[in-house]
Amino acid sequence: MMELGEILAGIEIVSFTGEKRSLIEKITFDSGSVTERSLFVAVKGTKSDGHDFIDGAVKSGAGAILCEVLPPKPAKNVCWIKTADSAKALGQAASNFYNNPSSSLKLVGVTGTNGKTTIATLLYKMFTKLGYKCGLFSTVCNYVVDKELPATHTTPDPVQLNKTMAEIVSAGCSYAFMEVSSHAVDQKRIAGLEFAGGIFTNLTHDHLDYHKTFENYLKAKKSWFDSLPGGAFALVNADDRNGRVMLQNCSAEHYAFSVKGMADFRCRIIEQSFKGMGLRIMDEEIWTRFVGDYNASNLIAVYGASSLLGAEKNQILTILSELTPVAGRMEIIRSEGGVTGIVDYAHTPDALVNVIGTINKIRGGSIQLITVVGAGGDRDKTKRPKMAAISAEGSSKVILTSDNPRTENPEMILDDMESGITRDMKKKTLRIADRREAIKTAVMLANPGDVILVAGKGHEPYQEINGVRHHFDDREELRKAFLQK
Repeated sequence: MMELGEILAGIEIVSFTGEKRSLIEKITFDSGSVTERSLFVAVKGTKSDGHDFIDGAVKSGAGAILCEVLPPKPAKNVCWIKTADSAKALGQAASNFYNNPSSSLKLVGVTGTNGKTTIATLLYKMFTKLGYKCGLFSTVCNYVVDKELPATHTTPDPVQLNKTMAEIVSAGCSYAFMEVSSHAVDQKRIAGLEFAGGIFTNLTHDHLDYHKTFENYLKAKKSWFDSLPGGAFALVNADDRNGRVMLQNCSAEHYAFSVKGMADFRCRIIEQSFKGMGLRIMDEEIWTRFVGDYNASNLIAVYGASSLLGAEKNQILTILSELTPVAGRMEIIRSEGGVTGIVDYAHTPDALVNVIGTINKIRGGSIQLITVVGAGGDRDKTKRPKMAAISAEGSSKVILTSDNPRTENPEMILDDMESGITRDMKKKTLRIADRREAIKTAVMLANPGDVILVAGKGHEPYQEINGVRHHFDDREELRKAFLQK
């Protein structure tokens, strides 16, 4: 319970009616969860407007309403707070309500199209191995020390985010690492948080269904870097031209990492196989269990961030050699018949280029690469033909299939994908809407020594069809198919 005035600290208030000493027991932006003494924040969302539910919140006993537009006849038994940006105010109010937990931690965020989950998770594992208690917010899972919490979004809503962060502080954690999605930045979910550092991985084609243009997508990422404080660090990928953009007007201390050129933190690949790769990080050589140029980039980002957070060089290198890939990221499953299966979360054109390119660098000329790939429904349609073309161009055979069709007809999604396939490439392309059958077919087509890539879903244990999530795990299906062959 907290006084309303304390909750509103730091929020730009246009007008206020009521008593600032009123006690608030709960903050919510969901009118259905309002109880007595709740502060209801009316946020304008992409699908609905919280202002339309103010009357319901008042009837449910809300003690205060924070909004951008006051109703014509505000109820007299309620505190009314008008602000210019209720989404931003929600983040600050949630942070205040949970006693600004991020200020008691070294909170490091990771943003970019690809690599966020791997870098955030490896930093969590790194500092855990260094002996610290840590928290993690990721696409795969959230952690409070070793307590696992389900992840519903890449970055949680402001109330859940601050509530969990307060648990992290109460558990005695010194560090927290989190993925910062472009949606979260645009929707002000991270408003009110204090970051000790920010990491930028790369920026490629994704989420244009939401941001509409690549420029808007870039601006969302950059606006977070613009907000980093002077005492924080900004660590960017020098191999991505947008890395320099992130540092423009950024008050944090500037650093860069690279696997191609000169930077503050440098990494080179010495050798690689499906079992791992040898790296030269700065002037030291280590063997890691990761594969691919993009993972070399992820690992040098982890090295750089760990150094900036004060970890000792030799300890970092030792732990990097012990770490294992994140679930569903270049996860390798081998059959008794000698076929190598790879499950990867690659669901963007750039991610497919990276994972297919990595496999093709390692496999011999006589070894087939059979790729199973789909594209999600109700998402950016413009990437569908590109993903199909990339898969067909880089593979011996490609099977186009379903991947979380959501409310769309799977066959229509496959039509969009097939539009990117040329006449020549159609000779090595199959179309099987049933994802389970597509994986089985790939296994049937594979000979000993061949490689099967199942791309798009990675760690996800479900298939979303018409609003219902059905259990489906690419890794389980691949193992079953291997046993049945």
